[in-house]
Amino acid sequence: MHGYSGDKQAYLTRLRRIEGQIRGLQRMVDDDAYCIDVLTQVSAATRALQAVALGLLEEHISHCVADAIATGGPEADAKVKEASAAIARLVRS
Repeated sequence: MHGYSGDKQAYLTRLRRIEGQIRGLQRMVDDDAYCIDVLTQVSAATRALQAVALGLLEEHISHCVADAIATGGPEADAKVKEASAAIARLVRS
């Protein structure tokens, strides 16, 4: 079971809402909407995806990483490195 399993429906709901935002962006471009309006919506969709990513990261750290650390051994080190790499990817994006 993954750390986010308890909130799976909430994540799916948020991702479907973001999917709708992206379809809206496609329509805006197709309809030749004003550039700033499109950019505003791109920014909103980006922030929404970042919020999902941060939520998943928090779940991963509090569940998967914490469990691995409690168990100890090489798996704990691997989970910490995995979480650090995920954080680095989020910071770069």
